Amino acid sequence: MNRINQLFQQKPSGILSVYFCAGHPKPDGTLDTLRALQAGGVDMVEIGIPFSDPLADGPVIQNAASASLRGGMSVRKLLEQLRDVRREIHIPLILMGYLNPIAHYGFEKFCSACKEIGIDGLIIPDLPFEVYEKEFSATAKAYGIEFIFLVTPETPEDRIRRIDAATDGFIYAVSSAAVTGAQKSFNEAKQAYFTALQNMGLRNPFLIGFGISNYATRSAADAHAAGVIVGSKFVTMLEQTDSPAAAVAALQKALAE
Repeated sequence: MNRINQLFQQKPSGILSVYFCAGHPKPDGTLDTLRALQAGGVDMVEIGIPFSDPLADGPVIQNAASASLRGGMSVRKLLEQLRDVRREIHIPLILMGYLNPIAHYGFEKFCSACKEIGIDGLIIPDLPFEVYEKEFSATAKAYGIEFIFLVTPETPEDRIRRIDAATDGFIYAVSSAAVTGAQKSFNEAKQAYFTALQNMGLRNPFLIGFGISNYATRSAADAHAAGVIVGSKFVTMLEQTDSPAAAVAALQKALAE
């Protein structure tokens, strides 16, 4: 069983997944950040592949991606850094990136490398679901890579159900149609969207991301979903602290108060 499925089976609620951009703030710091996240009690990690035109990302992650690219990060370099990651990292790992650099590397070659490394899932925000089904799903499934799709408050119910039926991991529920970025609270409209998802009886669990930054946003999301995904808040803390361990500690503190 995929590590993602194992996680949700063993921990059906209160999951904390954290995103960071590979190569940021240090070009060779990917493994150090993963070690700190695992040691700090994070349940799952999304490793961002930097791209020059990240359509779903706000300024914090855009700036991190730009710095990472200037430092020489690439798909090839990231896969090399992760080559022996499973010797010490046991939590589920997801790669999150855009289609252009992955397609340039070669999608099947990329999936093969992910399987060899022990990557559990893949998020490609700019890959339409229909294109995935037609051109990519067979390859991803052949290599045991779970594809994770994003849904928003504007996603029609029938489309959510199609995504739910065609995937087997979890659904990434974006808190709004805006880009990533920390928020202090969720308004009534967003809470209603979370409730609607909760009441759909989906076969896959869902995590809520975009805007999780403190106890108020985490607890509001946890009330409806299996857990949360934190991105911009942690990326900022990596920049502001002197070590990944300090950043993880600061994040856990922020989410608890």
